[in-house]
Amino acid sequence: MAMNMLFLTRGWLVLELTDDSPLMLALAMLSLGLPMTFVSLIGGVLADRVPRKNMIIFAQTGNAVVTSVLATLDLLDVVQFWHVFVIGLANGTLMAFNMPSRQAIVSDIVPERRLLNAVALNNSGMNLTRIVAPAAAGLLIIALDTSGVLYLIVGLYVLSVAAMWRLRAGTQPKGTSKKGMGSDIREGVSYALNNPTIRGLMALAFVAVIFGMSYMTLLPAWGREALDAGSAGLGLLLAVMGLGALVGTLILASMARIRRRGVLLIAACTIWGIALAIFSQSPSYVMAVPLLFLVGMVSAVFMSLNMTLIQLKSPPEVRGRVMSLSMMTFGLMPLGSIPFGAVAEWTETSTALLVSGLLLAVMTLALAFGLPGLRRTK
Repeated sequence: MAMNMLFLTRGWLVLELTDDSPLMLALAMLSLGLPMTFVSLIGGVLADRVPRKNMIIFAQTGNAVVTSVLATLDLLDVVQFWHVFVIGLANGTLMAFNMPSRQAIVSDIVPERRLLNAVALNNSGMNLTRIVAPAAAGLLIIALDTSGVLYLIVGLYVLSVAAMWRLRAGTQPKGTSKKGMGSDIREGVSYALNNPTIRGLMALAFVAVIFGMSYMTLLPAWGREALDAGSAGLGLLLAVMGLGALVGTLILASMARIRRRGVLLIAACTIWGIALAIFSQSPSYVMAVPLLFLVGMVSAVFMSLNMTLIQLKSPPEVRGRVMSLSMMTFGLMPLGSIPFGAVAEWTETSTALLVSGLLLAVMTLALAFGLPGLRRTK
């Protein structure tokens, strides 16, 4: 809930500080992505060495602290863009420590045969907040201003720490490695690169993040340009996207057995690209809302299934490190948004989203034909 409210509130604050610049919006998201790209490997090693529950509590406490600094700067009306960028680096670093443990801890809670259902159900909970959080943040910005919403986000981080204290799983480290951190990182990278299935899954995740996730960064700018949307309208768009993601992950969680998982993965990613390209040209809410719902649904199916397959193909003793490599691809999302943000700055945001959607569909099909083992993944 806190994370999704923070994405919208940070984006709205940046638009206010930079006169609605889509490029600066993409740069602000870059501050979150850089640490995810370069620090997540360390987070993965710690997820295999340190109790995962403790790592999550540490990261969420840190997020509460740094977000309170941004809220105070905003309240005092002294906040500048570089403040948002630097604090974003801190949030991104803590996220890089948090996410490998947060994803890998699911396999500590449920047996392997239920992992797909558990990951999808876990993502359903996260996607539920993608419906509630943006709509709430958009309305609360009107009543409390961005500083008030940021303080509310701090409170939510504190609640998440209190919830984690009650969890019984993840209290023991999975590994007892006496090697250096560098050796552990090399071992995890070597395992992922030498396993053709994991290598293919990560390549597909890379394509999805670089070309498919740009809309999450550019949606505030697109909403202002195409629909003249205010903060409440933007919250509605993000909520619809979250509703689609919730439906997609609930459908996935309810499936007892999926035989051709690789085919489903490729199909979801291809439809994601086509739907995004069509959505970019929407002239009204009537057309935009159902297309954004579809984008949210198929992207959530893809992300949940891809994450599950990577976990299933990784042994427990290296699972944290392999998941950190997967997190690195997600950290590249803001980096992928930079060129599309520049295209939006020079032309229109709708053009940038059209190009990214078409590239996603084309690159996915290229991987499907170039890596036939990906289609046969079960």
